[in-house]
Amino acid sequence: MAGSEQLQAIRYRRGHLELLDQRKLPHETTYIDIKDAAAGWTAIQDMVVRGAPAIAIAAALALAVEVERLKPVSGNGLAAVNFLKNRLDYLVSSRPTAVNLADAATTLLKLSQKAADEGADAAAVYETYLEGAEKMLDADVASNKAIGAFGADALLQGSTASGNGMRVLTHCNTGSLATSAYGTALGVIRALHAQGKLETAICTETRPYNQGSRLTAFELVHDKIPAVLVADSAAASMKSLGRVDAVVVGADRIAANGDTANKIGTYSLAISAFHHGVPFYVAAPLTSIDTAIKSGEEIIIEQRSPKELTHAHGGQGTQIAANGVGVWNPAFDVTPARLITGIITDQGVITKAANSDVFDIPAFIAESKEGCPPSTKDSNGMAAPRSPQAGSAAKDGDIHASFKPLDETLVAGYVESQPGLVTILGGTSADWNVKEVGDGNLNFVYILTGPKGSFVLKQALPYVRCVGESWPMTLERAYFETTVLREHGRLASHLVPVVYHFDHPMALTVMEYLAPPHIILRKGLIAGTVYPLLAQHMAEFMASTLFHTSLLALSTMKHRKEVAHFCGNIEMCRLTEQVIFTEPYMDAANNRWSSPHLDTDVQALREDSAIKLEIAGLKSKFCERTQALLHGDLHSGSIMVTQNSTKIIDPEFGFYGPMGFDLGAFLGNLILAYISQDGHATSQDDREGYKLWLLKTIGDTWQLFSEKFLVHWDQNWGSGDAYKKEVYNTKDLQLLVQKSFMSELFQDTLGYAAAKMIRRIVGIAHVEDMESISDVEKKVTCERRALTFAKHLLKERSKYSDIRQVCNALQGSR
Repeated sequence: MAGSEQLQAIRYRRGHLELLDQRKLPHETTYIDIKDAAAGWTAIQDMVVRGAPAIAIAAALALAVEVERLKPVSGNGLAAVNFLKNRLDYLVSSRPTAVNLADAATTLLKLSQKAADEGADAAAVYETYLEGAEKMLDADVASNKAIGAFGADALLQGSTASGNGMRVLTHCNTGSLATSAYGTALGVIRALHAQGKLETAICTETRPYNQGSRLTAFELVHDKIPAVLVADSAAASMKSLGRVDAVVVGADRIAANGDTANKIGTYSLAISAFHHGVPFYVAAPLTSIDTAIKSGEEIIIEQRSPKELTHAHGGQGTQIAANGVGVWNPAFDVTPARLITGIITDQGVITKAANSDVFDIPAFIAESKEGCPPSTKDSNGMAAPRSPQAGSAAKDGDIHASFKPLDETLVAGYVESQPGLVTILGGTSADWNVKEVGDGNLNFVYILTGPKGSFVLKQALPYVRCVGESWPMTLERAYFETTVLREHGRLASHLVPVVYHFDHPMALTVMEYLAPPHIILRKGLIAGTVYPLLAQHMAEFMASTLFHTSLLALSTMKHRKEVAHFCGNIEMCRLTEQVIFTEPYMDAANNRWSSPHLDTDVQALREDSAIKLEIAGLKSKFCERTQALLHGDLHSGSIMVTQNSTKIIDPEFGFYGPMGFDLGAFLGNLILAYISQDGHATSQDDREGYKLWLLKTIGDTWQLFSEKFLVHWDQNWGSGDAYKKEVYNTKDLQLLVQKSFMSELFQDTLGYAAAKMIRRIVGIAHVEDMESISDVEKKVTCERRALTFAKHLLKERSKYSDIRQVCNALQGSR
C-alpha cells in the first residue's frame, strides 16, 4: 500500500467485495474476498473489519454481493423481503453494540418493504436493496467529511492552543480503516491538519487489540500527519502535563441522553480529561445515535474472546497469562454524558444546555430535520465564541456577550456549573472556601479550596482595575493569557502552572493553585529572602520559551502564523507602548512620582534628548520586531517562588516581540529590588549580604540564560529558517553568528531593563519594593538612585559587553 494511495478498508464494485484484514498490519495489504452474508458475519465477528460505520457498510455490501449472485431471480417480492430480513438479522447479531449496523439493516429493510408493498417482484426488491446499500457507501464518505468539518470548527472555537496548532488525542481507530473513507474522529484530525491547525495527533495503543498502534498510527504516518503513539495508561499523565488540548473519540452507540458506548478505555480517557479540564468530544454520524435507548444503562456490552488478554498480539500470538486465570474482556465501555463536552455529528455539534449533565439529542435531531444549523449555536442558543483571527481583532461585544463579573458570593455558583472543577475541589459549595487575593492592576483573582483540592480562578475585567471604568480594557487578554500559559507550559512545564479550565465568554481562567510556601517573588525580595534556584529557573524558562518560539527553531511559515495569531492582543501591546515608551517622557495625567522631591528629576528626564532617542529605538523594536513569543510583563510580581520552585504566571501581555523585552523586564526588576534594599535595611539587618546575593542573581541569570540558549541553538542548528545549515555551514561561521546575535540581545536587554525601571519611578504603576519603604527620605533616595542608574544604563549601555560590568556599575552607583 504505497503512501500515495487512498487508504481503504472496503473495496467494492457490484458483485465483488473485499475487506482489508485488520487483524494484521495495514501495510501487509491482505484483503479477504467476501462472497455472502455468512462471510461478512465472520469478518465482523473476527475483527477483519472494525469501526461502527465500516461494520454497517461491510454488512450491507456483504448481503448485496450475495443478492447479486442470486440473479437471475424470480418470485414474490414479499418472499424477497423475508429473505433479506433473515439475513440482516443474522448480520446484526455479529456486533449488537454497534447501532450503525442495526440502523443500516432497518433502513435497507424499509426500502425493500416499500418496494414490495408497491407491487415489485423479487428481482425489483433485490435491486432496490442493492441501490440502497451502494448509496450508503457514498453517503458515508460525505458524512465523514461533514463530521470532520464540524469537528475541526468546534475544537478550534474552544481552543486556547497556540504554538503550531492543537494537540489532539484519539482512541482506537476511527479513520479510513474504520469507515468507508476519511473517518469520524480521525476525520476531525484530518480536517484540522488540512487547515494547518494541528500540531500533533496523539493516538493511544488501544488495548487489548491495538487498533490505535496498528491502524491509527499507520493512517497518520501514511497521510504524513505529525503523530505520537502513547500507551493507554500514559494518556492521563500526558493531560496532566498540559500536552493535550482536546480529546476526540468515535462511538459505537449513543443513547438519547448522550451516554456513549465506545471501545474499552474510552471511559478512562473521559475521566482524566474531565479532571484536567481537557475538552472531550465524541464524533459519530447521526446513525450512531439510538434514541430508543434513554441512557447508557440500556446498552448491551459484548464480551470479547479471553485470548485477547491471555495471548500476545490481541490473541493472535503466544500465551502470556497463567493457565486458569479468569478473564473479563468487555469490548466497550460507556462514557456518561456529563463527561462529554460535545457530540460531533454529520449534521452539526450537539451541546448541553446550561447546567445540564445530559444532551437533548431528540431535540437536536428535530432541529436538524427542520433545517436549523445547530452547529453554529451554543447550548444557550447564542453564536458560539471563536478565538480571535489573524488580521481582525475580535470585538468584546461579540465574544463576551454573556460576560458577568464574579465576586466572592458568585464564584462558588459558577464553579458548581463546571463538573470538572467540582471534581478537583470535592464536596459541594458548602464545603468550599473562596478568597479574593488579587492585588494586581487589572484582574480579580480568587483562591478556592475544597475537601479534595484547590485552584486559582482569575477573571479579567473590561477596564483597568487600578483606575476604574474610565479606562476600558479588552477582555480578550484572558484568551491570550491562557494561550501563552499553555504554550509556555509545553516548553517549560515545571516552571508554569497547569491550566484546568478556560471560559472564553466569561474571560475566566482556572489554573493550578501554588500553595504556600509559594510567595510572590517581589514580596520575598522585600523581605530579604534568598531563593537559591531563582537564577537557574528563570534562565531555563527564558532560554526555552524564547528560543523555541523564534526563527532559530521555527520555519518562517509557522512563525508568521503565530505572529499573526498574537497580533490579536493589540490592546495590551498598545497599553505597554503607552505606559513604558510614551507617557513617562511627557506630561501625562497617568504619571505620578514622589512630588515635590523628584520634580526636578522628572523635568530633566523629559528634556533629555539622548534619552528620548534611545527610547524611540527601543519602542520601534518593540512594535516591529517579532522575534519570539514573550511573556510580555515578566516582572517580580509575575513570578511565584519557594526555595525549590519557580512558577511564572500572568502572561496576559503575551505577544511576539523582541527577546530582550522579557529579559530586560526581569533584570530591571531585580535591579530595582537591589536598590530598594537600602530603604528596607535596619540596624539589625543592613541588607548588605542580601544585596550581594541580588547582584550575583542578576549576573547568574544572564550568564545561565546565555549558556542555556546557546545549548538549545547548538542542538537545533538549522532547524529554523533564520540560519540555514546550507548557508552557515562551518563552525567558525556559526560561532560568529551566535556572537553577533547574543551581543545585540544583551544590548536590547539592558535597554529594556532601563525603560522598565524608569516607568516604575515616574509612570502610572509603581513597585512595592519602593512603595513599601516607610521612611519618605529613604524612599526618595532609592527612587532617585534607580532613576539615575536607569538613565545611565539607557544612554551608556553600548559600553557594557559583560553582565559583570553592569553589576559592578550598579554596586558603585549612588
